[in-house]
Amino acid sequence: MAVRRAVIQLVLLYFSPGVQCFFERISCTISSDCNCDFKPNIRGLEWDLYKNLYGQHLAQDTVSEEVANFLQKESPDRPLVLSFHGGSGTGKTLVSSMLGRHLYGTAMGSPYIHQFVPTLHFPLPDRVQQYRLELKDWVQGNLTACARSIFIFDEMENMPPGVIDILKPFLGPSHTVFGTNYRKAIYIFISTIGEEVIHRMALETRQAGKEREEIRLVDLEDAISQAVFNNSRSGFFHSSIIEEKLLTSFVPFLPLGRRHVERCARRELCQRGECQRTDVVEAVGGAVVYMPEQGQHFSSKGCKSVPAKVNLFL
Repeated sequence: MAVRRAVIQLVLLYFSPGVQCFFERISCTISSDCNCDFKPNIRGLEWDLYKNLYGQHLAQDTVSEEVANFLQKESPDRPLVLSFHGGSGTGKTLVSSMLGRHLYGTAMGSPYIHQFVPTLHFPLPDRVQQYRLELKDWVQGNLTACARSIFIFDEMENMPPGVIDILKPFLGPSHTVFGTNYRKAIYIFISTIGEEVIHRMALETRQAGKEREEIRLVDLEDAISQAVFNNSRSGFFHSSIIEEKLLTSFVPFLPLGRRHVERCARRELCQRGECQRTDVVEAVGGAVVYMPEQGQHFSSKGCKSVPAKVNLFL
């Protein structure tokens, strides 16, 4: 099998693009190379972000730009490492699903997309050393099998501090083992840590009479970095990954207002074939709990409760 694949790779070097495509298809029928499944659709990702992610100009711009820049490089100098921060229901998990769908054609069903949930995979804080070794072996094994692997770490606020630092060698600029370029991988960290500083910025911007779209990434990055580094509940608590600036970008998800909640409700209704039910849209928007008490500008749970509210009023 290895000899056959090597011959095909040599053929690809010497023939025209059309013939190359033909031989690539043959190669994919006789091997399980993850490059055969890796079919990035950057325009599709950008369209999905701007069409289905509401109120998140920072996430839309940052994710689309970072992913596009990363995939343009045949041999990137380091992996793409994004850390999503914000309150519940603001779109963090939605965006990670979009990435899977537009890179591997499936939201989370690809064998090359690996998701970790601390309460399931790392539940006991007294087993940090054991978890570190298991995580290192798991990541190294999957990267050896597929350099284009995607790793998603959800609920980082529940990750025992110290576990995630075992990944530091994989996130740097020069980690190559057994001829595998580990720098082609993508890492996504998802956390609610930092939502306080994000909410404060959003509220101050509103109170100053400015539009939320005027908030810039540079206004929040340092504050989020400090929040996750100094919070003892954070999986990045005093992490060398933060100290050595191995994250490509912190991605803030802003709190959502009523108009965003109503857009979520409308999308939910359309998915059920009930787009015309504007009465339900308004009812859902009015039934959600908003904060702070004085002003009630932002939904306390983003769009998370929208499907249940739609069920209630439909």
